[in-house]
Amino acid sequence: MADSPLHPKLDMGQHPDIAALRAQYDMAAQSPSGQSVSGLTFLSGLYLAISPWVVGFFGRSTLTVNNLITGIALALLAAGIASAYGRIHGLAFVVPVIGVWTIIAPWVLPPHGASAGTIINNVITGIVIVACGLACVMLGMMSLHRR
Repeated sequence: MADSPLHPKLDMGQHPDIAALRAQYDMAAQSPSGQSVSGLTFLSGLYLAISPWVVGFFGRSTLTVNNLITGIALALLAAGIASAYGRIHGLAFVVPVIGVWTIIAPWVLPPHGASAGTIINNVITGIVIVACGLACVMLGMMSLHRR
């Protein structure tokens, strides 16, 4: 359909309902609880990325690379949630998925037989990430219920 005065081309990103919904998500992310959740998620991602060197299991190359990549991805996702939650709230479900992956990674990635320190590190870090992820998802749900 041609763009004419009778039938203007609509940009869905500019629709008033979508703009209002994005503003509501952004307000939820800017609240003290939203800032705390995204900040803790960001720090969890940074810790996950450096944990092989902190705990001392950097000799297990697959788990080291896994923690580094997933930690960086989580930190970037948390930065996106903190800065543009109205646009990226649909990706908040990825945070608890990364947390569950972090928990099971020592048993799934070769070579098997991770040390107790490695397992404890990943399980505790994964639990924190899952909790942060569920809190991120709940931020979006709470902003919808306020409408």
